[in-house]
Amino acid sequence: MRHRTFGRLGWPVSEIGYGMWGLAGWTGSDEAEVRQALQRAVDLGINFFDTAWAYGDGRSERMLGELVRANPGRKLWTASKIPAKNFKWPARAEYPLEETYPPDHIRRYTEWSLQNLGLPSLDLMQFHVWHDNWARDARWQREVEKLKEEGLVKAWGISINRWEPENALLALETGFIDAVQVIYNLFDQNPEDELFPRCRELGVAVIARVPFDEGSLTGTLTPETTFPEGDWRNRYFSKENLVPTLERVERLKADLPEGMTLPELALRFILQNPDVSTVIPGMRRVRHVEANAAVSGLEPLPEDLMARLREHRWVRRPAHWSD
Repeated sequence: MRHRTFGRLGWPVSEIGYGMWGLAGWTGSDEAEVRQALQRAVDLGINFFDTAWAYGDGRSERMLGELVRANPGRKLWTASKIPAKNFKWPARAEYPLEETYPPDHIRRYTEWSLQNLGLPSLDLMQFHVWHDNWARDARWQREVEKLKEEGLVKAWGISINRWEPENALLALETGFIDAVQVIYNLFDQNPEDELFPRCRELGVAVIARVPFDEGSLTGTLTPETTFPEGDWRNRYFSKENLVPTLERVERLKADLPEGMTLPELALRFILQNPDVSTVIPGMRRVRHVEANAAVSGLEPLPEDLMARLREHRWVRRPAHWSD
């Protein structure tokens, strides 16, 4: 497993990380299997794990804490997220800080996350939603500094709203944000325009999330695909989105090299970008962990292939089904 430097913090993190959303909003998760997958990830050298209070109301955090305690001789970087006080995704410009991240809410959920994890401190705490209208509000700034000074949180980050990579640039200028988590994949290449260059200049780490476009880049979806009741993908992959997505996946397959899987291509495209500190695919099964971890360390994709892949860029804007 290759490691990359996590921005100005200097942490040596595995370039393949682990996204732990699988216990919330996705059906088909088996906790025993997830625990096996988590441990297999550690055994293969994955050391960056991203969770959130909202992933099962703390259940995912508790599993991460168990994993850390089960591997006392290994440094596992822990990252979690604070939900907005109004529990609305995504953040919108009209929501004031009082409804999203007032200081007491930031502190309360940081303490709850630490209780769930059973750890004395978090390496990275992130705002689960964000709008740059709050960037210059000194109230959240003072609270995150206090939590750092008290040793409860070592660094702070932002999970940027879907398809709004520019909606964190003001926050980066404050100097209080050490990392950004953003959707970046073969289709969603927009972070390359403004966000990545600014992160590079400021030494802000980049966590690439949704590498498989919520599953479309695994190549397993069909026009008939549906999900069980309660699975958020039923809304996301409504016909309004599923049909054009599958059309683009089919066009992408024409550029898939012989002998390479679509998920491998998706991960290698992301890792080709040196601005990315780590990519965090969601993994609930051991075989997925093994397949994704095996991508680390492979040779760079040829430039002529990269040029063709850049043509699959899809400029999207938030929609009622994309929250």
